[in-house]
Amino acid sequence: MSLPLSTRSHPDELIVGLVSVSDRASSGEYKDEGIPELQKWLESAISGPVRFVNRLIPDTLDTISATLIELTDNVGCDLILTTGGTGPARRDVTPEATLAVATREMPGFGEQMRQISLHFVPTAILSRQVGVIRETPDHAALIVNLPGQPKAIQETLEGLKDKEGNVLVKGIFAAIPYCIDLIGGPYIETNDSIISAFRPKSARRNAK
Repeated sequence: MSLPLSTRSHPDELIVGLVSVSDRASSGEYKDEGIPELQKWLESAISGPVRFVNRLIPDTLDTISATLIELTDNVGCDLILTTGGTGPARRDVTPEATLAVATREMPGFGEQMRQISLHFVPTAILSRQVGVIRETPDHAALIVNLPGQPKAIQETLEGLKDKEGNVLVKGIFAAIPYCIDLIGGPYIETNDSIISAFRPKSARRNAK
């Protein structure tokens, strides 16, 4: 069961699940950097109310899938972003775990993230990130796998800009607010200096 509207601090409060997938970080072998950097970027990019629910878990398929189900079905997250576990190594099972809980796939997210990363490294083609939607009878969440490195996370979310700050390649977060609209989530507003959310004119609150 998702969180009822009355439990949000504001009707437009966005509930975001941040999941870092790492055997070593979850065991305390080293400090996780993915979630803090991701939350920092989101706090700067989102201008409306947002609540974060964080999970640091090992790289096992069942654990990842169970966490995504919990955050969608029980916590009521509107958006879930994972970091780590998307490469070709045998322990990298985040995409498989994500697809296992999906009701529909959103292939454009993975395609665009790889296009952005290819501007920096040829090994971007080895990345297997996926985007999906998980639906219950009264709720839906967008789930997107992000890279594991903080720098790559920012690049894929924010896109590429020139030295003057002009956008060269759109980041994936530009499409996320409208996607959340379409699946029945809260209305997300962004800080244009970081990322400008795109919506058709008819979907904008200030449309005339």
